[in-house]
Amino acid sequence: MPVPHDLYQDLKISKEDIQQKRANDPRLDALIDQYLRADADVVKAETAQSDAPSDDALKSLKELRFKAKEKIVLQLQEPS
Repeated sequence: MPVPHDLYQDLKISKEDIQQKRANDPRLDALIDQYLRADADVVKAETAQSDAPSDDALKSLKELRFKAKEKIVLQLQEPS
């Protein structure tokens, strides 16, 4: 059964640290929202029994999620 990715574990940062950074960085906040939506879309597509997406469509959703995470990583590297 597909489950959402644990962004905090992937980034090796605590949820509390991310929440604090989100509160002070509107761009980071928007990027994390984008990532969470993309992740939810992937999980929804993976669990769809009827009207399941094609392999290419699922791959595209996963690429969107990956690109969102890359942007988050870059934003976290920006000086505060």
